[in-house]
Amino acid sequence: MSTKDPESTHNSSQQGQLAGQDYKDIISNISDRSQKYAECEGKRRESQQSESDSWNNEDDDMPHRISVLPRSRTFASGDELTQLINFRPSLTGVGPRTDITGLIRGLQLQIENQEVLKEFMVLEHAKPVDDCRTGKATENQDKNRYGDILPYDKTRVPLGEENGYINASYIRMKVGEEEHFYIITQWPLPSTMADFWQMVWESESDVIAVMMKEVEQGQVKWHQYWPEPPHDSIHLANFHLRLDNYQILDYFIIRTIEMINKQTEEKRVISHLQFTTWPDHNTPKLAEQLVKFICYMRKAHSTGPVVAHCSTGIGRSGVLLCVEVLLSYIEKDLCFNIKQIVRDLRDQRFGMIQTKDDYLLCHKVVLGVLQNLQAMDSY
Repeated sequence: MSTKDPESTHNSSQQGQLAGQDYKDIISNISDRSQKYAECEGKRRESQQSESDSWNNEDDDMPHRISVLPRSRTFASGDELTQLINFRPSLTGVGPRTDITGLIRGLQLQIENQEVLKEFMVLEHAKPVDDCRTGKATENQDKNRYGDILPYDKTRVPLGEENGYINASYIRMKVGEEEHFYIITQWPLPSTMADFWQMVWESESDVIAVMMKEVEQGQVKWHQYWPEPPHDSIHLANFHLRLDNYQILDYFIIRTIEMINKQTEEKRVISHLQFTTWPDHNTPKLAEQLVKFICYMRKAHSTGPVVAHCSTGIGRSGVLLCVEVLLSYIEKDLCFNIKQIVRDLRDQRFGMIQTKDDYLLCHKVVLGVLQNLQAMDSY
């Protein structure tokens, strides 16, 4: 999200809207996931499988665990989410809407001719911009989920007065005159859970965007670091966390978590948004669902950077950032270059947009958005 005062952020989120028609035929069958790094190959393969697996398994009991409680409320109805994505770009007279048909055809040709995959391979040859010495330090190695996915020293998020370590990176992206500001990180380990919440507090973030489920096929894959029934509270050394409310939608879960600083007794409310749909095969609705998720994320956000994570902090969460930035380009009617956006992301956290599948998905989502805008213009 962009850094700006709460009022302008609120206005931006009201304007951050996209066409609400179903995005048919947006997501085609995607080729096998590419493997990227030499170290931790076994863990990485398990991680990539977890990130690509379908989450529509009947054995997944997470929604059933929390849906039985009466406290659940409605933060957003289906109609309201559809309204959030009904928008028309600003008419500046420059950018893609001056030739939206040509832009759509260009993207289609890139995909059909496999130019997108060739671009990704070029991006893969880029070298790290620094040595990630802090992340590699002996005392910090146990704080990394994967030994080859580390934050750059120049963009890492420091903790506390002593600039302590967490595997997290600041990401800043310029779109016109506006700067989007994020923190992107790995899924917290049990040993880094307190550090994660300290980072949320110190950055004054009020939104956490999660791009995975912790339970898949009835098995807990990732450590649950937030309060959830039947244990509605979590006590950390410096903070008390309390689940205030939640809503389960078909493709994401909205939670509001009250965070209390034990030393100062200051209270803050954090929106914890968990996207729960990701395809392992052709899923035509994914693009529409992802765009709605992003638009609700904007609506919920008012202060600090959005904290985003998947398992690695470079895969699905990288897609989230890339697509959100692309939506802002479209809203502002500005020309965009997806390859350059990904290069800018990777300059701030190595490996962002983890696989060729991720890169192709970014193109297909924006293609679907433009096709729907073209349909609206024809009315």
